[in-house]
Amino acid sequence: MSEALERLRRWEESGATWRVLVRTPESVEIALLSCDAGEEMDRMRTADPAVLDHVDAREQDQG
Repeated sequence: MSEALERLRRWEESGATWRVLVRTPESVEIALLSCDAGEEMDRMRTADPAVLDHVDAREQDQG
């Protein structure tokens, strides 16, 4: 598992959420939100293919 995907998965596993801010074919920028109020705590920008696949899969699940 890539470092970027591991970071995102740890965020999810802790009960926090995230939201895609910008998605291009080559990269994604994600807001990492708090568990309780959904407040933006950090941002993550990556071109990691594993993260792009994870984001795409989640959006398909919610679609």
